[in-house]
Amino acid sequence: MPFIPPTDSMFLLAESREHPMHVGGLQLFVPPEGAGPEYVRELLDTFRTTGHVSPLFRKRPAEPVGSLGQTWWKTDETIDYDHHVRHSAVPQPGRIRELLQLTSRWHGSLLDRHRPLWEAHIVEGLADGRFAVYTKVHHSLIDGVSALRLMQRSLSEDPDAQDCVPPWALPARGGGGGGRKGLDAKGLLRAGASAVGGAAGMLPATLRVGNEILREGDVTLPRAPKTILNGPVGGARRFAAQSWEIERIQRVAKSSATTLNDVVLAMVSGALRAYLQEQHALPSEPMTAMVPVSLALRADSAGSSSGGGNSVGTIIVNLATDRESGPTRLEEIAFSSRRAKKIMEDLTPAQILAFSAVQMLPLALTPVPGFVKYTHPPFNVVVSNVPGPTEEMYFNGAKLDGMYPVSIVLDGQALNITLTSRGKFLDFGLIGCRRSVPHLQRLLIHLEAALAELETAWG
Repeated sequence: MPFIPPTDSMFLLAESREHPMHVGGLQLFVPPEGAGPEYVRELLDTFRTTGHVSPLFRKRPAEPVGSLGQTWWKTDETIDYDHHVRHSAVPQPGRIRELLQLTSRWHGSLLDRHRPLWEAHIVEGLADGRFAVYTKVHHSLIDGVSALRLMQRSLSEDPDAQDCVPPWALPARGGGGGGRKGLDAKGLLRAGASAVGGAAGMLPATLRVGNEILREGDVTLPRAPKTILNGPVGGARRFAAQSWEIERIQRVAKSSATTLNDVVLAMVSGALRAYLQEQHALPSEPMTAMVPVSLALRADSAGSSSGGGNSVGTIIVNLATDRESGPTRLEEIAFSSRRAKKIMEDLTPAQILAFSAVQMLPLALTPVPGFVKYTHPPFNVVVSNVPGPTEEMYFNGAKLDGMYPVSIVLDGQALNITLTSRGKFLDFGLIGCRRSVPHLQRLLIHLEAALAELETAWG
């Protein structure tokens, strides 16, 4: 039985009824021209008769699931397709609203640890003729970015292609099963050497960053005001989703000399400000967001020869929710983002990971009784932008018409906003605790209003 690395088993250990630890995605499709009333049923039959299932989608915790199941994987040779691939229909009147209600319910339920840790729901009954696929996979198997890429791999740019297979039937890439890599002794040695090298430079790096913060005094630190978004969470979820044209956001970014991500954060800032005002809960201090970023490191940095790829860290950005003007919020967000990236640009990958871990350390302490109640959150919300396909995508002739990420919420972080690009659109997925974030769907209205305000100012 393969060993579960500690970085993966922690998602099994941390899971409870209040804290489901799976990531998901909701895809919308337009059936191909000429598709009959039995199209979705035929598609479901195809899914359930797929002969090959990748190793990633065969893994489940070893028995007993409460002890060995946190440490070792077991592989199921037989897949119960009736359990894993489910057929559903939205109730009348068949709006997107009803689809999102179903998704909210599915995402709030735990996966069965006695089976491989994934489910797919094929959904028909939408009044506009589209159908949907909601998939969820446990975070111990795969992270959100990898899950979105796996879904993307199951699609084709060719509308006439008929060889697409669902994500669980994709062939493995590089022997890794499409998810996290297994225990690799050489990889561990390389990682260890990199960590030692990074640790050796931590003290001067820390002094340099500290001096930069003291000198400038305008860097956003990991201490945010308390809001209704930063308390304990329950087990029920509410999901909301919507798409925006990338061209609209890019026009504002170009006119204001900012970036697309800055404008997205300004949309989030304006939406949170309006939403919390409705709840009579807007803090007087500015709220902050934790933002994963890809950082281009100097070629001569200590970690530049460690294997290539992007270096991913996290920055904390001032959302300027205390400012009434949308354009002013955008300016402050852009400045805060530039300052945070500038501080990290001379650090090695190991140092970036270390500083990012320090910023997120309070999240690891949230299970401690009273910690969330009596401390300030390190940030108020997570906003993540995951690159997606740049062209129109299809699944055996069915056109992809929406790809909405569904992430995880935690104690102290009751709202998560993840978005992904899809051709000419940005698809936003908002997941929140149903109790802590009432009427979450209103954030979609406020996101549009915030973008419209920026367009008026910078159009």
